[in-house]
Amino acid sequence: MRNTILAILFAITILAGVLVYFIPQIGTIILLSISGLLSLIAIYDSLQTKHSLLRAFPLVARLRWFFEEERDKIQQYFIEDNLNGTPINREKRSIVYQRSKLEKETIPFGTQHNVYKKGYEFVKHSLFPTAHHDIIGDKITFGSDKCTQKYKSSIINISAMSFGSLSKNAVMALNQGAKMGDFAHNTGEGGISPYHLQGGDLIFQVGTGYFGAGKSINGKRVFDDEIFKKNAVRPEVKMIEIKFSQGAKPGHGGILPAKKNTQEIAEIRSVTPGTQVDSPPGHSAFSNYDELIQFIQKVRELANGKPVGIKLCVGDNQEISEMITAFATHNNYPDFISVDGGEGGTGSAPLEFTNYIGTPLIEGLVFINKQLLKHNLKNQIKIIASGKAVDAFDVVKYLALGADAVGMARSFMLSLGCIQARECNLDTCPVGVATQDEDLVKALVVEKKNVRVKNYHSKTVVAIKEIIAALGLHSISELAPNHIFRRRKDEEVVSLDEVYYN
Repeated sequence: MRNTILAILFAITILAGVLVYFIPQIGTIILLSISGLLSLIAIYDSLQTKHSLLRAFPLVARLRWFFEEERDKIQQYFIEDNLNGTPINREKRSIVYQRSKLEKETIPFGTQHNVYKKGYEFVKHSLFPTAHHDIIGDKITFGSDKCTQKYKSSIINISAMSFGSLSKNAVMALNQGAKMGDFAHNTGEGGISPYHLQGGDLIFQVGTGYFGAGKSINGKRVFDDEIFKKNAVRPEVKMIEIKFSQGAKPGHGGILPAKKNTQEIAEIRSVTPGTQVDSPPGHSAFSNYDELIQFIQKVRELANGKPVGIKLCVGDNQEISEMITAFATHNNYPDFISVDGGEGGTGSAPLEFTNYIGTPLIEGLVFINKQLLKHNLKNQIKIIASGKAVDAFDVVKYLALGADAVGMARSFMLSLGCIQARECNLDTCPVGVATQDEDLVKALVVEKKNVRVKNYHSKTVVAIKEIIAALGLHSISELAPNHIFRRRKDEEVVSLDEVYYN
């Protein structure tokens, strides 16, 4: 911020120089005042001992800081093309904006993708396409034979993002949009806030900190039956999700920066305001597969039979295999498994965990699906895939590889107006999505953004049906790995069935 102000001073100096020419008296006063201020800053810079560059190049070196602060924005606006931006490229960001605003979403003059590049993926259409208006399968029923309150949900839902990570206006807009579009909204591990209770269906996430589901005893977060039940039996809560880990930082535990931990958020989470809140890396309620199964059943009973699932980023394959074997052996299991990708998500996370820990979504999804098929549990345990899905092709691919539904986080943030400023952990989100700064939060107008959330969801579902129709299918449930193709080498194209299942 200080360097932005300095840049403004430079701009005013230039303006003052122009005024000197046209209005000499006023321009000279302004110019002398600014010159004096800049001279004082330059003297301070040359005398301070903290920054070598600033000491050697007073005042001028501050320009480096300014451009460093604005680097991501300069990269996004002036350097990156439609396809090379990260984490989400401009082409994908644009389709979210267009669909959420109901703007034209077609593109002219052909694809910008290199269709002969290794890794390019596509579907092969049918000579006899069906009518997309007649495509079925955009709803999925959650609930195994252990569940008494089954839940019918959309194949696309809002993935976990807490109040604290997101602003109250963002949470309200998401929940109201979910209500308008008849799909579900995952609370994230921060508990259920008043802003989640806007009438939309909720997936109540229970993380290792047990916010909204437990309390602190001697500095340790523990699960509490009564606290959990009070929230779990709410009519808005349709499913419970027990979070082992998330893709942004698997094996680490959630992080709420101190700057975003307001008095209100602290009260909801039963923590001290103004402090960084680190969730434990693991659960205190269970420590092995038998205890996990007992805990799942306990949670299901406390929630009056609602579907209960687990969320994880796939790590040690042997552990996952043993867990699913235990489900089959005990004939007791969760109603769904949410598979997160190690490629990271919306949460604040250490660099090493975001970049190098956790299995990427596709490999994790395929492994979980294979294990469920091996133990004849696929008809009982649904899979939710969560990992940077943005457009309809992303969803179709994940469904073809074994997912029953897809959770989206960053794409729904984009539908709210997120510009990928990548300041989610700094409390400075310029569009009011991922901040607790009241002035910035006001920038997000709930009554406008909730409609965009609904629009993005409904238009993406229509796009999915159009792809299914082009394949000549009649239901989304007919998707299989052999419908998606990948260029493996210059002259070799194979189906994802060959890549992952043969």
